[in-house]
Amino acid sequence: MSEAMQTTDHETIRAWAEARDGRPARVRNTGGGGGILRIDFDPPEDTLEAIDWSEFFEVFEDRDLAFLYQDETADGGQSRFNKFIDRNGG
Repeated sequence: MSEAMQTTDHETIRAWAEARDGRPARVRNTGGGGGILRIDFDPPEDTLEAIDWSEFFEVFEDRDLAFLYQDETADGGQSRFNKFIDRNGG
């Protein structure tokens, strides 16, 4: 696995997701307080519900999240690895 990077930049997150045909989503039935954020890829996961980017980034900021991601796999392929983490390390 190549090195993971971290960002809070909305455009970087959106561009990374869209380059991989990813869409903003949250885990179904976790809407209270915005839900648990995810990036959904094809085929869509049944456990996720689509949300728009503005709602996604509102929750992202309200929760002080950062986006941990990888551009390429160890063999040079396009990676979909991503994770939402506490930007304050807590």
